[in-house]
Amino acid sequence: MAKFAQVIVDVPTMQTNRPFDYQIPTLWQAQLKPGMRVVVPFGKGKRRVQGFVIAISDEASFQGQLKPIIQVLDLQPVLNTELLALAKWLATRTFAFQISCMQTMLPSVMKASYVKKVQLVAGAPAAAKALFHGHSQLDVADLGSAELKQVLALQRQHLVTVSYQVHDRAKVKTVKAVQPLCSQAAYVAMAKKIPANAKRQHQLLDFLSQHATAKKPLPLPQITAATGLTLTHMHTGEQKGWLKVVALETYRDPYAKLAQVPRTQPLTLTAEQRTAVAQITAASEQQQAKTFLIEGVTGSGKTEIYLQTIQSAIAAGKTALMLVPEIALTPQMVTRVKGRFGQRVAVLHSGLSQGERYDEWRRIERGEAQVVVGARSAVFAPLTKIGLIVMDEEHETSYKQDDMPRYHARDVALWRARYHHCPVVLGSATPSLESRARAQKGVYQLIRLKKRANQQPLPEVTVVDMKNELKKTKESNFSSLMLQALRQRLVHKEQSVLMLNRRGFSSFVMCRDCGFVLKCPNCDISLTLHMDTHTMKCHYCGHEEPIPQICPNCHSRKIRYYGTGTQKVESELKQLLPQARVLRMDVDTTRRKGAYGKILHQFGQRQADILLGTQMIAKGLDFPEVTLVGVLNADTALGLPDFRASERTFQLLTQVSGRAGRAAKKGEVIIQTYNPEHYAIRLARHHDYEGFYKREMTLRHQGGYPPYYFTILLTASHPEENEAAKKIFQLMNQIKPALSPQAILLGPTPRAIARVNRRYYYQMVIKYKREPKLESVLAQIMQENQARNGIQIAIDREPLSFI
Repeated sequence: MAKFAQVIVDVPTMQTNRPFDYQIPTLWQAQLKPGMRVVVPFGKGKRRVQGFVIAISDEASFQGQLKPIIQVLDLQPVLNTELLALAKWLATRTFAFQISCMQTMLPSVMKASYVKKVQLVAGAPAAAKALFHGHSQLDVADLGSAELKQVLALQRQHLVTVSYQVHDRAKVKTVKAVQPLCSQAAYVAMAKKIPANAKRQHQLLDFLSQHATAKKPLPLPQITAATGLTLTHMHTGEQKGWLKVVALETYRDPYAKLAQVPRTQPLTLTAEQRTAVAQITAASEQQQAKTFLIEGVTGSGKTEIYLQTIQSAIAAGKTALMLVPEIALTPQMVTRVKGRFGQRVAVLHSGLSQGERYDEWRRIERGEAQVVVGARSAVFAPLTKIGLIVMDEEHETSYKQDDMPRYHARDVALWRARYHHCPVVLGSATPSLESRARAQKGVYQLIRLKKRANQQPLPEVTVVDMKNELKKTKESNFSSLMLQALRQRLVHKEQSVLMLNRRGFSSFVMCRDCGFVLKCPNCDISLTLHMDTHTMKCHYCGHEEPIPQICPNCHSRKIRYYGTGTQKVESELKQLLPQARVLRMDVDTTRRKGAYGKILHQFGQRQADILLGTQMIAKGLDFPEVTLVGVLNADTALGLPDFRASERTFQLLTQVSGRAGRAAKKGEVIIQTYNPEHYAIRLARHHDYEGFYKREMTLRHQGGYPPYYFTILLTASHPEENEAAKKIFQLMNQIKPALSPQAILLGPTPRAIARVNRRYYYQMVIKYKREPKLESVLAQIMQENQARNGIQIAIDREPLSFI
């Protein structure tokens, strides 16, 4: 039997970012496998940490005395061979710790929680015992600062010992269940000996005789629903030896209500769709790791292509993974996939409770689900024999993780596709320029869908110049054309969708006398007014304070609200169109679990005339009665200091325009803007993605930006501005000698929002095409620069935002 295990420990630093050898106790030598979680001693004290076994061998690389594994947490590996290899690749790719990558792949409840305990040594004096109040040990987390000082003093005198306990938070949900213990004939005989007035006992025996041959325990909730018998009656039967009450493992089903969704049949495909399905299915059958980019206008039937190619993969005995951006993971999409594949579908996204995510993950890991639908982290779903990976709305920025490991789901999907020899399908009406450029070069295979599946035309788009509107009327969020169109929909009992890409009531509060703007004390940004809570909030660190009545600077009472948020627009709508029923959808109204689905269900049931929201309403919505889409301010993203600002504006306008006229009724789109001549707005008006692609690629080439260059963003932060600035210049001097003359280094410079949560951020951007020495220098920087003296270093490969 193998005696030694290599373990990656849960200590996220570069010094521990390697496997450590541990001795495997005899008890576990036969059962321990790579991919299992263990508890191991670490360091010189009595510290215990969780770790992942990545290899088992007969010989140890460490020649000294090895510590033994303390506990094995799993009966089966939680990370299979593929995911262990993926974690290693991901750590290198994203300049992250292996332990961080491994934990990202698992539900959060499978992360260990650590408890630090202090215990008195034998023979401790009475003064020391008084602190413990008769208890044998104390939890350090429960101690106040004064008590903690006393404990530290006792530790220095060697009167207390400190121990660490590791708790596995992953809990299996169980229900009470009943296992009959006798034969049918025995139950009939028992019933004859029971008094006639013991009606419940007769009822129980009758039920048990009917189910005497049941091989599996019978869930109590089902018995109670059918007979009215309760747990008390079962305990009586258990005392008499008729049955045994056991705990039966069950799943928390986040979509239990969708169990009765009518099963749907594949739709008849258009010629364009048939061609797409044939190409993708052929690649899947031939086990080719091809990447297809479907560039299809909104409403062109991309989802049906996904469903029919997934069906082919399942028919071939394979599994399928379908990724959707977090904001587009609507009940509509889940309903469509569940309607086609039923109980074979598992769903993974952050809107589920921790227990629900854990249960869905277990269903996938046990092979009980063949199709996984989920957001970014679902790309790590423990599927085996993957035959197809689909990534809908592939251009969405929510596919990129903002903190360690800073991965893009598309990169991980492509890695898994190579591992499983299966195709990847990227779909979008407005593909990212990087993906479209790869298709142009032949790296991806381009499939274009130019027509809507229902043969309806794309909606007409009207652009309103708000500069002219302000000359005609008083300041309002609604142009006369927009108001007229909204009134027409109310008359015809049709629905409208209004998008404003800013939540809250107003952008900021300003004093009209001195110009003072109320800012967050922790961040370099103004606070946003929220009328529902009557507070000023910071959307970066969460700071909250009352709305000021008097200017803190000059003590004037001329405090005014500037800018527009969804709350303010909702208030104005109720004044202008009092008869309209309005539903608001933004981060504030969808904070509660299930709120997103509830609002969409209400709108789908015609309980509202207008759906007002932020960009989360731009994608994935398919309501047949929506004939008007209004964009209240198309310029929100154009003013951002980001080279992707035009691309994001074009994508958002095209996507939200596609919500109109998706059924038999003709759709109309009205875009309000202060920049009607901007090419992003002009080309979005004509749904001209190809025209936008050519124009934007020319500008990217001139400026030397992706996809013509690779980029890496390096950030240094510290509570003191001088320290952050000093560090970023040190890093620049370290990197410069390793770069060729062809590389471009931008900065160092303060970040656009230089202070967030009481930390100052400085950054520099490296643009390059081929730099063989760069990877090793960046790895060295991460190795040398831990979070010492308050400094934090972050390396982001191909960042989607430089703000």
